Amino acid sequence: MLEIAYHPIYKHPLPKGHRFPMEKYELLPKQLLHEGTCVESNFFQPEIPDEKYILAVHDAEYLTKLQNLDLDRRAERKTGFPLSAELVKRELIIADGTMKGCHFALENGIAFNIAGGTHHAYSDHGEAFCLLNDQAIAARYLQQKKLAKKILIIDLDVHQGNGTAEIFEKDSSVFTFSIHGKNNYPFKKEQSDLDIELTDGTGDEDYLRMLKNTLPDLVKEQDPDFIFYLSGVDILKTDKLGKLSCTVAGCKERDRFVLQTCRDLKIPIQCSMGGGYSPEIKTIIEAHANTYRLAQELYF
Repeated sequence: MLEIAYHPIYKHPLPKGHRFPMEKYELLPKQLLHEGTCVESNFFQPEIPDEKYILAVHDAEYLTKLQNLDLDRRAERKTGFPLSAELVKRELIIADGTMKGCHFALENGIAFNIAGGTHHAYSDHGEAFCLLNDQAIAARYLQQKKLAKKILIIDLDVHQGNGTAEIFEKDSSVFTFSIHGKNNYPFKKEQSDLDIELTDGTGDEDYLRMLKNTLPDLVKEQDPDFIFYLSGVDILKTDKLGKLSCTVAGCKERDRFVLQTCRDLKIPIQCSMGGGYSPEIKTIIEAHANTYRLAQELYF
């Protein structure tokens, strides 16, 4: 059975006019239920995790500042969010959803978090709508629990996973792979284990060729026990914060290839949704929903 982390706090309210599309976290599960892709029993509600799992990735001083709402103004601005207790709670619960999803993925092959993909969160600070790095936390959690040794993080959000790259910069047990826009945020990139930078306007054909020519050999070389997939849909031509030109169909084919590769090789995969900032919310929901539809088709 497909297991999906979702908590009502994911739709945390932000000041009117804020550009982050929080409504997608409420609308996506509704769409999946409405069309019959999922039923209520597919969803589980994460909780506040044990602090020790957060501290395996993030600095204690940084976590304390978050919990005490004590970030200085510059650090708060860098996150893109007005800091609040509810927001910090939301980030902790997202991390728990990704950690718990790992167990379901080990059992069933795949699991999802409706939120997550907070790959701009560094070990000691947050950036760009990301406070705590959910997939980095979950990767370390798997290793602490001795459920996986070698981990591959596939980050196909339009923005480089700079925080994830920094966290695992000196750790050969977690391989970070990012395909992203060359001329997009972050403008000062970190170094992933493998970065593929795409020029503005890259469309389906070039994007998919690059992915299909790279991923199978990479998985074979790294031989991971577990894969994390950040399936951002901000690669779409319509996206306000992306500079690529992929279609919804191309984005779906991207997801199909990643999931099919993991399925064929019997490597468990946890998916966090990442970014999506198209002007019409229906475009964001359709692109994200495709990933769940494919999971049901390929795995169950």
